Amino acid sequence: MKNKYLKSTVSFMLAGTMLFGLTACSGGAIAEAGSTGKTDKTEETAKSSSSGDTVKVGILHSQSGTMAMAEKPMIEAAQMAIDEINEDGGVLGKQIEYVLEDGASDAAVFAEKATKLLTKDKVATIFGCWTSASRKAVLPVVEGNDGLLWYPVQYEGLESSHNIMYTAPCPNQQAIPAMDYLMENCKGDDGTLKIFLFGSDYVYPRTTNTIIKAMQKDYGYEIVGEEYIPLGYTDCSTVITKIQETKPDVIINTINGDSNVSFFKQYKDAGLSPDQIQTMSFSCYEEDIRGMGAEYAEGHLFAWNYFQSVDTEASKAFTEKFKELYGEDKVTGDPVVNAYEGVYLWKAAVEKAGTFDVEPVIEACESGEIEAETPEGLVTIAKGTTHHCLQKVLVGKCDADGQIQTLWETEDRVEPDPWLKSYDWAKDLSVDTE
Repeated sequence: MKNKYLKSTVSFMLAGTMLFGLTACSGGAIAEAGSTGKTDKTEETAKSSSSGDTVKVGILHSQSGTMAMAEKPMIEAAQMAIDEINEDGGVLGKQIEYVLEDGASDAAVFAEKATKLLTKDKVATIFGCWTSASRKAVLPVVEGNDGLLWYPVQYEGLESSHNIMYTAPCPNQQAIPAMDYLMENCKGDDGTLKIFLFGSDYVYPRTTNTIIKAMQKDYGYEIVGEEYIPLGYTDCSTVITKIQETKPDVIINTINGDSNVSFFKQYKDAGLSPDQIQTMSFSCYEEDIRGMGAEYAEGHLFAWNYFQSVDTEASKAFTEKFKELYGEDKVTGDPVVNAYEGVYLWKAAVEKAGTFDVEPVIEACESGEIEAETPEGLVTIAKGTTHHCLQKVLVGKCDADGQIQTLWETEDRVEPDPWLKSYDWAKDLSVDTE
C-alpha cells in the first residue's frame, strides 16, 4: 500500500528512492563523552539479526508503571511504521520482525531488556526509552554489545554516544528557545520574569534546570523556587503551596509520566489558573493532556518540535491513520511522531549502507544525507558524530479540546548543539548527569 505521508531520502538516491508510509558526562566542567563502540562483535551481531526473509528489531518502552501512559502511543507509532514498511516490501528485501519488551518505568529493567534484545534476540537495532534514566541505563549496553538505539524524546543534552541516534530535541532546540519566548511574552507587571522550577527527581529535570540556572545571569530572570518529586509521585500539594507563596510568573514544568496528571489537577483544584501563574511544560504532551482532561491543561504553555494540531496535509494524514488504527480517541504529539520517524530514518540509513551491520549504518547516519519528510516537517540527521537532528521549535497553548495550538515557532530548523558550545554562559557549566 503506497502511502503519501512521509518520504525518507538519501541525497545521492533522491531521484529514484521513496519510502512509502508516513513515514555521558561525569560531574565537573562539560567534557564530551561516549565510546566509539567499535569492536569485532559488530559483524556477528549484524549477521545474526537478519536471517532468511526477516530482520529483527527491538521496541523497548514502558508498558507498565508511571511512564506507561506516555510511552504506549510510541509503541503503537513504531509498530505502525514497521507495518507500513513491510507492506511496501521491507528493508533490503527483508520483512521487519519486532520484539517488544516492557521497560516497566525502571532504568534497571530497561538495561536488562536491552541486553536481552541484543544478546538473545540478536536485534539489528532498538527503538525506545523515554526518561534519561532509562537511556543512560541502556547506553553502556548498546556500546558494549555493538547495538544501536534510536532515542525519540527530548532530553537534557550534554551527551553523544556512538551507539545512539537522538531524534528528538536537545536543550537548544527546546528549553532555551522556550526561555526566549517567556522573556519576551510572560514578564510580570514589574517588567521582570520570576520562575519556579518544578520537576521529577532524576537526571533530565535536574540537568535542564541547572542549564536554566546557568542562563540566569545573561537573561536576567529571577528563580523564586526549585522543587522535585519522585517519578510516579501523586501528591503535589506541598509544592503547590510553595508556588502560591512565592508567586512566580511562570512554572517551568519538567515533571514526567503520570505525575503530570496529578500536578495539573491539583493545581486547578487549588484555585490556580494560567491567568494567575502560567506553566511552561517540556515533557508533557497531548497524551498526558488526554489522561488528565483538557480542562486542567487549558491555557497552559508547552514547548516541543511538533503538535498534533500542526495544520499540514502530512500532519493531518498521520493523525487520521493513527486514529483509524488505534481508536478515534487517540492523540499523537511530538514523542509519537519521533518514535514513528525513527523507524524510517533507520530504514534510510540501512539502505544507504546496503547492510544491517551497525557500523555502516552509523556511518550512513553521520553522512548528513539521511532525512525524512515527516508530519513535523523535514527532519535531517546532522552531519557528524553527535547523532542529533535538525528540527524546528514550537511553543503552543492548550485549547479547550486538549490540543496544543502553536503560538510561536522558529523560522528555520535549528542545528543541534547538545554540548552548548555556542553559548558563553555555558562555558563554565558544571553538572552531574549521572
